[in-house]
Amino acid sequence: MQNNLQLIKDLCRDHAIPANDEMLGKLVRYTELLEEWNNKVNLISRKEDAPIILKHVFHSLLICRVHDFTAGEKVLDLGTGGGLPGIPLGILFPKTSFLLVDSTGKKIAACKAMAGELGLDNVMTLHSRVEELKGLLFDTVLSRQVAPLEELCAYSARLLKHDGVLICLKGGNLDKEIGDAVMHRERHLGFPASVDRLPISEISPLFSEKQIVIARW
Repeated sequence: MQNNLQLIKDLCRDHAIPANDEMLGKLVRYTELLEEWNNKVNLISRKEDAPIILKHVFHSLLICRVHDFTAGEKVLDLGTGGGLPGIPLGILFPKTSFLLVDSTGKKIAACKAMAGELGLDNVMTLHSRVEELKGLLFDTVLSRQVAPLEELCAYSARLLKHDGVLICLKGGNLDKEIGDAVMHRERHLGFPASVDRLPISEISPLFSEKQIVIARW
């Protein structure tokens, strides 16, 4: 625990991510819970090549570099899996409302239990397929899924308010994905007006092929 605490404290300080001692403690506790639940439910890879608190938790927090979460903002974590990135961000931004959605019941049950133990009143969970979400609008949609960007944009277009934003944590060569999403706009209204990306390779060799993709409506 002490190693994780020092690691996340140093990472947040070095990259100007606002986290007080209470938040840092919750991030460490979430890491422990994620490992515990992963032994029962397949939430993340069980053959990790790096500390979970770096590869998964801090990776999620990097969204802070491109987006300022505000009080009252409504955020959808689409295909949350083990609560990533919604739970780490929910810890850092207690006045922002996060809804974690996943189509796998066991995963969403784990997320609900972890958010409850961490006392995150601003983090809600819902067992649902994204296609089944009705009557809900969000300021921001987040995703760490491996689904193609074009698909994520299609889901987000009907779930975002005017001037909404989709932020994805993705890896690999994204030229084709982004190109497909932009071309799709020419055929279908409602697709993003712009798609930008921020490589995060300078932070750690672990993130050498990772990027943050921002689609704005």
